[in-house]
Amino acid sequence: MRLLVLSFYYRPDLSAGSFRATTLVEALRACVTPATHIDVLTTLPNRYATFTREAAQVEQGPGWELRRIRLPRHRSDMSGQAWAFAHYAGGVLAHVAARPYDVVFATSSRLMTATLGAWIARRKHARLYLDIRDIFVDTIKDVLPSSKARAARMLFSHIESWTVRRADRVNLVSPGFVEYFRERYPDLSLSSFTNGVDTEFLTAAPASSVDRESDGRVRIVYAGNIGDGQALHQILPHLAAALVTQARFIVIGDGGRRKELEAALGQAGVTNVELRDPLSRDALIEVYRNAHVLFLHLGELPAFERVLPSKLFEYAALGKPVLAGVAGCAARFVREEISNAAVFTPGDVQDALHAYATLELVDRPREEFVTKYARAKIADAMARDVLQLGYVA
Repeated sequence: MRLLVLSFYYRPDLSAGSFRATTLVEALRACVTPATHIDVLTTLPNRYATFTREAAQVEQGPGWELRRIRLPRHRSDMSGQAWAFAHYAGGVLAHVAARPYDVVFATSSRLMTATLGAWIARRKHARLYLDIRDIFVDTIKDVLPSSKARAARMLFSHIESWTVRRADRVNLVSPGFVEYFRERYPDLSLSSFTNGVDTEFLTAAPASSVDRESDGRVRIVYAGNIGDGQALHQILPHLAAALVTQARFIVIGDGGRRKELEAALGQAGVTNVELRDPLSRDALIEVYRNAHVLFLHLGELPAFERVLPSKLFEYAALGKPVLAGVAGCAARFVREEISNAAVFTPGDVQDALHAYATLELVDRPREEFVTKYARAKIADAMARDVLQLGYVA
């Protein structure tokens, strides 16, 4: 069997898709037969301009080969991402042109990697497994101006339908996506392998105690993308100002809304928020371990009520109190699965303050959670699900 894996991001790049794809490929390599060959096509690290890591363009070993496609420098806005993807797609199509495949696997958040996988599977007469990490059609209508949103949604609805209907199996990373796909594609073969806790977080035990700042304030940490979806520029200036005597915020990351966040903090005269560039996993874990509270926020958009942020898994694994501005599926997950965590309505500062007041500022390991959601265990089950397509006549 020849298996093609498509993932726009891959380690050492920093993104949920990168960590997910890397662990899955490791699981695939561990459970395939010697007669199986795996091709992985991804990109050289490009997620953040402020975080660069060297990576080989080609890695290979018995039964597998990984190729990273070089992209031009690009902005993190929609046009920049489209330009970067066009280069990725061109590199992928050139590489696979003369190669046969039995199964194509594509993990996708913005739909187009899934569409690329569907196109290749159709041309190669291969079976197709899609891993859907976001509902792009649902999201785009909320992030574009209304004058453009309707046309864009119609276009991408057609692309989504063409893509999904060609899949032999579709995995949904969030249980909140199931209703959407069941309504539109009732005959789909669905699975739901979520994100999980990476090995680095399994071995990073919570600190027994963390000293407060010299003035008695606690450290509240956010790490991840700073974009439209997180809407930090809308919540953080007001929340930080309200907690100026109680907490200091550390925000680690980059993204399309970082400048807006910096401007909003300056306009509000906020002095208790520190912005840092993205960090490696090891360095980030140390910052987490020295935090008192871990913070998460999603914007007030209907599409975000379906998502289950990967950040929740690493936050929960560290045993820290969690303050989460989320709704819908993510809010239910936090309430049902994560102890000593408080949920507030996205964008609602008063509700956030009330939620913060309910937290116990102590570290408590969540052994049951990390056992249930160990990413390696989830990836192993998902790898066997993917490979099953190649064994079915």
